[in-house]
Amino acid sequence: MPLPLYLLALAVFAMGTSEFMLAGLLPDIALDLGVTVGTAGSLTSAYAIGMIVGAPLVAASARNLPRRPALLGFLLVFAAAHAVGAASTSFALLFCTRVVAALANAGFLAVALTAAAALVPPDRKGRALAVLLSGTTLATIAGVPGGAVLGTELGWQATFWTVTALCLPAAVGIVEGVPAEHDARGATGKPALRTELSRLTRPRLILVMLLGALVNAATFGGLTFLAPVVTGTAGLGELWVPVALVLFGTGSFVGVTVAGRLSDRNPGPVVTVAGPLLLIGWPALAVLAHRPVPLFTLVFVLGALSFALGSTLIARVLHEAAGAPTMAGAYATAALNVGAAVGPVAAGATLGTGAGPLGPLYVSGLLIAAALLIAFPFLRVVTGARSGVARL
Repeated sequence: MPLPLYLLALAVFAMGTSEFMLAGLLPDIALDLGVTVGTAGSLTSAYAIGMIVGAPLVAASARNLPRRPALLGFLLVFAAAHAVGAASTSFALLFCTRVVAALANAGFLAVALTAAAALVPPDRKGRALAVLLSGTTLATIAGVPGGAVLGTELGWQATFWTVTALCLPAAVGIVEGVPAEHDARGATGKPALRTELSRLTRPRLILVMLLGALVNAATFGGLTFLAPVVTGTAGLGELWVPVALVLFGTGSFVGVTVAGRLSDRNPGPVVTVAGPLLLIGWPALAVLAHRPVPLFTLVFVLGALSFALGSTLIARVLHEAAGAPTMAGAYATAALNVGAAVGPVAAGATLGTGAGPLGPLYVSGLLIAAALLIAFPFLRVVTGARSGVARL
């Protein structure tokens, strides 16, 4: 894999830390800013909504810009939004900074996904995507738990300042590592925007985008409210929350790595195995959450399965949107963040019911069930086979 791909992954690491870090900070943010945990959870949805709106709009507006300055500009706006968020004492202001950061993240990721695919031969897109997304999974292993520890010891603002600092070496890496000659290729020879947007009318692309959204909704619905499960249902101390996040992140790294090697050749086993196991796994976590050993074991397994299936579906979106070289990454980003917006809202709505902190885990199971019901008639389409059970 080319070096610029790893430099893009470094920036994705900083952004992934921000996107996931609220899973360990929600109780402290809620207490400090005088809102409920459920209301604080809307910060996750705000971020996702910003990425949904931002991915296609920002990618379309930046499609004629060379990739290197576009990536650098998005990263610097992202860093500035976190600096303002760290200094804010108002929930409304913090909410706004999350939206701005999400818009910048969306633009960056949309360009980076397209750039990553362009840096390698077509038959290695899945592996390139796995390298890029390893920045996100490493964020869940190191960045998010580290942020949770910082938040516990120094306050949640310290985590925001740390994300700001992480952007600086990533920016230097982009300037020094993304080749100018790649910029020149990226700015010319593109199809018309109308042609790229027309790809969204293809049922096959809509199908894999919908499935990606449902799987990511399940992932974010369970992950966002993992802290109350660890400290409430399991009765463990706050410092066990980073442990759970490390395990989830380690599992996600394993899942993305394995799926990245399979998705180019044969994504079928990932879809047909990970989907049913997730359907069982999320409710099983709710049933066994009061027992620490099964809790942490399942957190690891669910991280691996969720990201294996999710990254495979991202690769399928990129393949189905092959005729939209500058917008394909935006389609994948928007699809995944529809899920990231819907998941926490649906999961958070159960916190005030009799299910309590376990409600989000059951919601994740239901979302996976919906994805499997939709996917089953079109299984060969979803797995990239040449003929389908039902044609689209």
